[in-house]
Amino acid sequence: MRCPFCNFEESKVTDSRDAIENNATRRRRECCQCARRFTTFETIDLSLQIKKRDGTFEDFQPEKLISGIDAACRHTRVSHDQVRVLSDTIKADLMSRGVREITSKELGEIVMQKLQETDVVAYIRFACVYKRYKDIKELIEAIQLIAPQETLEHEDMEHGVEEK
Repeated sequence: MRCPFCNFEESKVTDSRDAIENNATRRRRECCQCARRFTTFETIDLSLQIKKRDGTFEDFQPEKLISGIDAACRHTRVSHDQVRVLSDTIKADLMSRGVREITSKELGEIVMQKLQETDVVAYIRFACVYKRYKDIKELIEAIQLIAPQETLEHEDMEHGVEEK
């Protein structure tokens, strides 16, 4: 590690600690030439590329994922903190798989699955944008696929049929 003060190439580590908030290792170092101390943070580079629909690649941006999920979860029982946890979970899952590249379609499917488990309304909102539904029929079909029992119960209530 190069010293930031004298540019000398060698330094020794005097202390190491995990920096949980940065997902990094914090190291106190001392320059072997000028004896000045400085701090470095070591992180693992687990870059992930997203292959977009048009065939181009883009770096995975957790902020974009959070923004998309947040929009779907707006005015639902899902808090912003839960959105961040959901995003971190998705990112951790991808990293644990060891994938370096994923299509936007695969990522969208993962998000939809997680949202379906979390909040059905948020799932439908995300699916509307992600799947680009063209008309109300497609939307109704999507709703019936995820909630056939709820749909039937709702229709029965509208038609005055009581549950026994």
